[in-house]
Amino acid sequence: MPASPQSQEKEPKRATGPEVIAGYLKTLGAGPGVYRMLDAAGTVIYVGKARNLKARVQNYTRLAGQPNRTLRMIQATASMEFVSVRTEAEALLLEANLIKRFRPRFNVTLRDDKSFPYILIRRDQGAPQILKHRGARTIKGEYFGPFASAGAVNRAINMLERAFLLRSCSDSVYESRTRPCLLYQIKRCSAPCTGEISLEDYGALVDEAVRFLRGESQSVREMYQRLMEEAAEKLEFERAARFRNRLWALAHVTAEQAINPDGVEEADVFAAFQEGGQTCIQVFFFRVGQNWGNRAYYPKADRSLAVEEVLDSFVAQFYDDKPVPRLILISHDIANHALLEEALSIKAERKVEIRMPQRGVKSSLVEHALTNAREALGRKLAETSSQRILLAALGERFSLPRPPRRVEVFDNSHIMGTNAVGAMIVAGPEGFAKSAYRKFNIRSTTLTPGDDYAMMREVLERRFRRLAEEEAEAPRDTPADALWEHVAAEEGEAREEDETPDIGDALPDRPDLVLVDGGAGQLTIAREVLAELGLSDIAVVGVAKGPDRDAGREHFHVPGRASFMLEPRDPVLYFVQRLRDEAHRFAIGTHRARRSKALGANPLDEIPGIGPMRKRALMKHFGSAKAISRAGVDDLAAVTGISQEMARKIYDFFHERRI
Repeated sequence: MPASPQSQEKEPKRATGPEVIAGYLKTLGAGPGVYRMLDAAGTVIYVGKARNLKARVQNYTRLAGQPNRTLRMIQATASMEFVSVRTEAEALLLEANLIKRFRPRFNVTLRDDKSFPYILIRRDQGAPQILKHRGARTIKGEYFGPFASAGAVNRAINMLERAFLLRSCSDSVYESRTRPCLLYQIKRCSAPCTGEISLEDYGALVDEAVRFLRGESQSVREMYQRLMEEAAEKLEFERAARFRNRLWALAHVTAEQAINPDGVEEADVFAAFQEGGQTCIQVFFFRVGQNWGNRAYYPKADRSLAVEEVLDSFVAQFYDDKPVPRLILISHDIANHALLEEALSIKAERKVEIRMPQRGVKSSLVEHALTNAREALGRKLAETSSQRILLAALGERFSLPRPPRRVEVFDNSHIMGTNAVGAMIVAGPEGFAKSAYRKFNIRSTTLTPGDDYAMMREVLERRFRRLAEEEAEAPRDTPADALWEHVAAEEGEAREEDETPDIGDALPDRPDLVLVDGGAGQLTIAREVLAELGLSDIAVVGVAKGPDRDAGREHFHVPGRASFMLEPRDPVLYFVQRLRDEAHRFAIGTHRARRSKALGANPLDEIPGIGPMRKRALMKHFGSAKAISRAGVDDLAAVTGISQEMARKIYDFFHERRI
């Protein structure tokens, strides 16, 4: 049975601090390993590695001379866990893996949940297909990458389609074509689906594209130049024009790369810039001598950490789940330079070199990346500053006790009650937090189709019941407040009422403000749900569309106040409109995806024994699932691969559905 509130109050708090850490010294060895520091709630707050575990842990038993960040970390530690390894390089790799898994608040953490996209030349069918690919490489074919973003891959595929006329359509589309599609008409596909090109000639185009992606672009261009001249000499001008167009497309592909440095075949470039307590790290990818894009990262790190420390931890985490190139160029010298080289060489099973170039082409690449990091951070700080100003103004307009750090907006989407979904978007000081967005498929079978109030109730109940359960399991009162008082006392500083420890900019789990799309009715539903779950302290506002659904004439419903409007040119009004429009966009997109999935569902998938081959044969023979449902047993049995018994099963399935 769960303990009563009285017994929970009497339960003593777990001890924390250097005395707890000192208790582990008796059993610790002097070899390399990784340690985890946990707070009183059992949450991992720091992961570290050490060449000598005992010596490192002993260092944490002394408070004198420690920086404030380390003091807070020590005072919050209620327990520790250890893993011994054979070498310090193994410890570095394990540390990076655990940091990405637990995201401890005192570590530098890489906020990146997406894998990098690749170009895949798929070889498991007669006419190879070019497509974008993420995730495990389980499909037979050749992979080229990584590319910095999906946009970079899409642009490259578009250019390759123009140059080599490769197909990008799915297998189902390819097999069902009876005449060439639009891509053939605009000269971006050679249409092997309808025999406009033989599979042998199409295979030659695929081989040329592969050669180009492997870095043999010059030889491919020379080949097309020679073929164009030969065709022109034979007065085959249409054929010569085709080769000329491919040369133009290849030139365009190369020009799109922007930077194609000589002597850099395979390298990743890391450049870090720090300002205002924030760090931006730009990563450029070079493969087969071509620039395959760049991406900006903003790792979560304590403001006291130097840029070299942030970059050091970032690079180790970056390659935890990504392929390692032969050369890594960095903008700052890092403490674990040699150790990181050794660890990444072990991971890649070949020599990996990390360099901080001082001159030449490689130095220019780092300088270019550093310029991009500086400009990206400047834009980010400007956006964050304006976002914080807007949040402060939002708090004033809605009479909140302090500026909200987390705003959640809820909306529903459906068509006459079908494929109903709810959507939640989240905004904070750094803008939209898309990793925190949530979608809810409406599950209730008792609500009336199109009942927006009931749908909103279900969505809010599911969202806030989970929050209430999480808060019950991990109480909100953590040692962080006591930590801050200790540090403030050391520094002779007084803590302001609304000041919080500087332990990163992560969004809180609990919203400070909830916006629901609707008027007084939706607001009432939201308040009832929060009250039932014991979360009445969360502020709720209803946003009702104006007359004729005009933007700018919204009415706001706040508990205890009459509905009101904001001034037409008030920046807060535009801000709320952005939030509402983003929630609407996300809800509509989620609804469309669900509706498309429902429309694309084939009833044949529900029949036992009907796999992809039989399904394809049936669809090719009859043309549609509707025609199959009307076919007789003998007609079904006439399809290749369909026995009399299977034909009877298909027939019974459709006719049972009509009863």
